[in-house]
Amino acid sequence: MATLLRTPAGRRADALVERVADAPVLPLAETRQSEAPAEPAPPPPEETGRALALSDVIAAPSGTGEALIRLAYRLGVPGHALAAPFRRPQALRVLATVESPNRGDRAAGTALRAGHFLVHGVRLPISGFDFAGSARPAPAVERVLHSFSWLADLAAAAPRADCIPVAERITALWLHAHREPGKGPAWDVEHAGLRLVAWLVHAPLVLAGNDKSLKSKMLAAIAETANWLDKRAPREGAGFGQVAGWAGVVAAGLLLPHGKPRRLYGEAGLVKALGDMVGEDGGVLSRCPAAQLDAIRLLTDLIACYEAMEIAPAPALEVMRELLVPPLLALRHGDGALGNWQGQAAIPADRVNAVVEASGVRTRPLGVVQGWGYQRIKAGDTLVQFDTAPPPRARHVRTGCASTLAFELSDGPARVIVNCGGAALAGGQVPARIGQGLRATAAFSTLTLDNANSTAILLHGQLGKGVETVELERRMIAGRGREATRIEAAHDGYAARFGLTHQRILTLSGDGTELAGEDILVPTAKKGKRGKIAFAIRFHLGRGVEVQLSGDRRGASLLLPDGRLWQFRLGGDRAGAGEITLSAEDSLWVDGDGRPHATEQLVIEGLALRSGGHFSWLLKKTG
Repeated sequence: MATLLRTPAGRRADALVERVADAPVLPLAETRQSEAPAEPAPPPPEETGRALALSDVIAAPSGTGEALIRLAYRLGVPGHALAAPFRRPQALRVLATVESPNRGDRAAGTALRAGHFLVHGVRLPISGFDFAGSARPAPAVERVLHSFSWLADLAAAAPRADCIPVAERITALWLHAHREPGKGPAWDVEHAGLRLVAWLVHAPLVLAGNDKSLKSKMLAAIAETANWLDKRAPREGAGFGQVAGWAGVVAAGLLLPHGKPRRLYGEAGLVKALGDMVGEDGGVLSRCPAAQLDAIRLLTDLIACYEAMEIAPAPALEVMRELLVPPLLALRHGDGALGNWQGQAAIPADRVNAVVEASGVRTRPLGVVQGWGYQRIKAGDTLVQFDTAPPPRARHVRTGCASTLAFELSDGPARVIVNCGGAALAGGQVPARIGQGLRATAAFSTLTLDNANSTAILLHGQLGKGVETVELERRMIAGRGREATRIEAAHDGYAARFGLTHQRILTLSGDGTELAGEDILVPTAKKGKRGKIAFAIRFHLGRGVEVQLSGDRRGASLLLPDGRLWQFRLGGDRAGAGEITLSAEDSLWVDGDGRPHATEQLVIEGLALRSGGHFSWLLKKTG
């Protein structure tokens, strides 16, 4: 049955999220299966399953006593006065040792023991690093440094006793450079929240050494950061940064003395922040797969803090983690790694599998997509990912890209059609000067008009005007042998400037051997404008794909690294505006380790009438 959706950008999760903190956890839908997340080949989309939706949860009102404690703590009453009003405050200490199932990057941890930070393949000597940040490093480096995510990497590299001296050395340098809270990128709410969680989860690395002076400074920094987040997290804008800030508050409420008032206060804020960050089908509203991965990992660490204290986690946290996993699995290709979307590189399979396994969630990839916006079609060994939603709204965007109606195609473990990716990693192995270009529509496998972006690209990862709505229809149609899947989508990103709507139709045959595409320019007015406009339809090719154009320049052979062969053929166009050409040009693709690789792209280009145009093409597997 066909479904017609009109998808505005930024649809938040169900409003019930604001009251879900005390809700019971319901059983998963019967269609969920116990499938090992490490399997690279996901099940067919027609047999869809999903995690719990927030609308499945009936929230129970919190007790009057807990509500009063939250209110008093929010108004500034000290935690010890609420938790133990007639007792002397306990000495500051971490109350339990947390055993998180999350594991860090062993290679990065080994580099730390050798005296270097290893961030997206770039080695940065610890001895010469500017911890004060007077000369600001790339955002990815700042995030690793100030979030203390490197502690998990170090813990994965060697026994704890061997890691403590390294952890103490780096921590001492950082504390010396950041004596005053609230100043500089280190005190971004996201960094501060992740840092506090990392300090508490990996407390044995930074508190169990012989340096008593450092231990005293570390405990003071933990308390100071927790107090700062109490006040700052409520004022942070919606998104992962606010979630990280509230997670830090909750972790401190669990693991520091007299923490119950802070925990209750933090749980209420965290549940609301999660509702503001996550869409109705479990996809984060930034539409960024890395943010989706980070959110799952953070919730796993936080739930481990509850387990260390033998306190039942807030039910909403486990429900939300169940909800976050299926959309992430939907963006895995046949090699198990993620697609290149919203500035991210192809996050490798081992990292994705590790986070999903640590979460303990066993489910299928998301098949019925609405707010997440990435349609997934699977037939045979062929998998298609199709961006059918507007870019994220300004308050959610991380490294915003103008990628609407782009697609990626993989055949088993080989990627045939990709997007460039890697804009969020600019400044590492990806040159900073090309970061903006990697966010442009031309860096994605879709159509551009007059070399313009479908949504305006602004500085610092932000986006301007462009695509506001996407109209979508997905249905099964009769095919040869098995039913084919057909998706029609159209966006309005070029309507205001050029008076044209871009419509793309993708049809994948039931056996996965043919992907037929149509790119249609539809005038927004009944009477289209006069004149012509330049267009280009780009197909960025996967790493190692060898391309050879046909003699008539209307087709190309695509030889995959494993010997499989695909044929590309340009159909008859109905633009009526002159010759349409097919050419092969240079491109690049950024892998999951942040390394750019020289690749090629097929480009269909020419002139289209302002009154509209129609361009068809076919990708066919022949060997």
